[in-house]
Amino acid sequence: MAIVEVEYLLKKYADLTAVNRVSFEVRPGEIFGFLGPNGAGKTTTILMLTTLLKPSGGRAVVCGHDIERHPARVREAVGYVSQEIAVDEFLTGRENLWLHGKFYHMPSKELERRIAEVAHMVDLTDRLQDLVGTYSGGMRKRLDIAEGLLHRPQLIFLDEPTLGLDIQTRRKIWDYIRQLRQEGLTVFLTTHYMEEADQLCDRVAIIDRGELKALDTPQTLKAKLGGDVITVGLADSSEAACQRARELFAGLDWVSRVEAHPQGLVLISRDGDATIPRLIQAASGSGLEIASVTLKRPSLDDVFLTYTGHDLREEEGGADAFRRMTRGVRQARR
Repeated sequence: MAIVEVEYLLKKYADLTAVNRVSFEVRPGEIFGFLGPNGAGKTTTILMLTTLLKPSGGRAVVCGHDIERHPARVREAVGYVSQEIAVDEFLTGRENLWLHGKFYHMPSKELERRIAEVAHMVDLTDRLQDLVGTYSGGMRKRLDIAEGLLHRPQLIFLDEPTLGLDIQTRRKIWDYIRQLRQEGLTVFLTTHYMEEADQLCDRVAIIDRGELKALDTPQTLKAKLGGDVITVGLADSSEAACQRARELFAGLDWVSRVEAHPQGLVLISRDGDATIPRLIQAASGSGLEIASVTLKRPSLDDVFLTYTGHDLREEEGGADAFRRMTRGVRQARR
């Protein structure tokens, strides 16, 4: 039985559809990744699943409880670590953990034991008596994760847990997340870092502009592309030249797919080494000049481009959509 069941979940803010009837399941004990840019609908989905936002339509069951009929039971069963670090810098690390535990009505003796356990897990035992204002950004995020684990949730939601952290701290957070899975905890992780999704997640859902585009293991998603990835840059980047090249390359042997790209064209070929000379020969015979050619094995970047038609980094309209979404969230909470 799935620990999260989502059916046609919908969230609208006036003229903006932040989440557009998405459906998926999360299996017990897995690290489930939600991959997409700002404004894609990742945080909105988590806010609905943690009962902090009311859906506009659809349904979801989390840890066996309907999010609208039994929100209190859902909140008791899950942990939630938001993008913004939610610790009080005027309290010590221990005081933050104690206060959080009391929000869940944890008995004092049990809370003492859990504070020691989670502090050890995130390497903060020696700093518990220090004011959080003296902590680094990475330490604050680790304390934030410890708070989400205090009450022994069945499922923890981590919304962009490594956002803004340096690569060394990011990798430490990855180690903590892997440890959680080893202990049997289910992790729902949102990220816009391709490497993070590839390294950590058992399965990845690609979400873009509120719609679910693909869902599978990172390995299967990459394998579904069907071969090597060739990126071709044209000397003439006009729309007419790109269209000519697209039609030309699509007719070549071993080329299964050709997609437009801001820097030229992206081709999928089952034998990239053999295909490149044919590309150059075909372009030369048609009066097209190739400025650059790169060959690589498929990555999640290529998967995202294939399913959405644009790079994750482009985030076309993402900033405006994100600002509108956060305004809607604030209004919904009033």
